[in-house]
Amino acid sequence: SLGERDAAYIRRTILFQRTLDVAARLLIACSRSRAGWWVGTAALGFAKSVENMEIGHNVTHGQWDWMNDPEIHSNTWEWDMVAVSSQWRYSHNYRHHVFNNIVGVDDDLGFGVMRVTRDDPWKPEHLVQPLRNVLLAAIFEWGIGLHGVHSERDRVGRDTPEHAAARSALIRKSARQAVKDYVLWPALSGRRWRRTLAANGLANLLRNLWAYVVIFCGHFPDGAEKFSADVLEHETRGEWYLRQILGTANFNAGPVLAFASGNLCYQIEHHLYPDLPSNRYAKIAERVRAVCDKYDLPYTTGSLARQYFLTLRTIHKLALPDRFLIATSDDAPETASERKFSARG
Repeated sequence: SLGERDAAYIRRTILFQRTLDVAARLLIACSRSRAGWWVGTAALGFAKSVENMEIGHNVTHGQWDWMNDPEIHSNTWEWDMVAVSSQWRYSHNYRHHVFNNIVGVDDDLGFGVMRVTRDDPWKPEHLVQPLRNVLLAAIFEWGIGLHGVHSERDRVGRDTPEHAAARSALIRKSARQAVKDYVLWPALSGRRWRRTLAANGLANLLRNLWAYVVIFCGHFPDGAEKFSADVLEHETRGEWYLRQILGTANFNAGPVLAFASGNLCYQIEHHLYPDLPSNRYAKIAERVRAVCDKYDLPYTTGSLARQYFLTLRTIHKLALPDRFLIATSDDAPETASERKFSARG
């Protein structure tokens, strides 16, 4: 049933985002009050979040490829952050979505810098992961960019020409973003360049923090199960869908919060149908939840605050050696494996 109504939604969203971006920059540059600067900076941060999540993330997933619009297409869209879209499509669309929450296969499981399941052996470096978590939240776009290069290295091999090309692409993209946000826009503001520079830096920080919270709440709170690699040996298509349900989590959101999160408050639905346009997730969620209720499957959800609290609890608990922890990887609420689910059956 996809059609003009859906196409109008994404075009309207892009127009809204670009209009808000321009209005915010004008307010930052022209307002003489501190309140005006704060309002403009907050608006710019929101515009960047919408571009990152409701537009960039979803367009790059191929949700709008059916429109055959050369601009709004996964192969041509380059989003407004340092990560390279083409690298992200492999690391995220393939490595993460296909192998969701499989330990040692899904690179998004802790992003290579944090231990978020007891199925990962503890190392002394994990003691500092609460600090790593704070740093990753603040520079999330850079983390995603480096994550893409890491996945490319795994795909083509270390120190190959393709790996070198991936590094060069990230450097070029990072340079363009830095020049745009911290040189070009401040220069256009003339004598008020300091206001623009500070606003751009804070808006990028706000976008990074918000994207980090949304992504972490969809994958690491209690109930988002982890899997061992042997599930891939005989996994059927139906079991693949089951793994997507068990390995993800939603958070409760109204229309405004859903839009601000790129509709990733419906992370379960997104993992079941990653190329379904995000404006359809709310309706699909009703049917997905009904299926889960019918077959007594968990449908993990809760308030945004609760899901983030549980995520933080996991990050801080698993920074400690296992001997200081009580539950095992089979019965710990924050890292329940598929074996716990089987035992309940």
